[in-house]
Amino acid sequence: MKAKPKEILVSLFLSENYIVILQYIFIVGATKIASFPESQLEIAALMKALGHPARVAILEHLIHVKACIGNDIVDLLSLSQPTVSQHLRELKNVGLIKGSVEKNSIFYCLNEEKVEQILNYIKQINFVLETDKKCC
Repeated sequence: MKAKPKEILVSLFLSENYIVILQYIFIVGATKIASFPESQLEIAALMKALGHPARVAILEHLIHVKACIGNDIVDLLSLSQPTVSQHLRELKNVGLIKGSVEKNSIFYCLNEEKVEQILNYIKQINFVLETDKKCC
């Protein structure tokens, strides 16, 4: 008889095999994510990066100034330097911003290709909503 996933987790937990539990949970999570197309995974990552108001503020600032030093963003947001660095790292990891090192500073700017990707995705949704008025 095949054990249900919940039963497997309980038996592993009771035997105190913590590493195995973490591996089991990771494998299940990775398997579920791997079943989605790359395009959906990428747009989800981009949208997730936009899910914090500090990151939205950073993007809005970069829209207006075109490029700036990371320290300027710290002053703008009134957040600690490590917190701003983490938000910049998140935006850079998904490719929404680019950074280039010049002397002792990092200059950040928008990655227009990724912004265009988000815009195209939203345009597709809008097109469907405008052309197919059927909704619940």
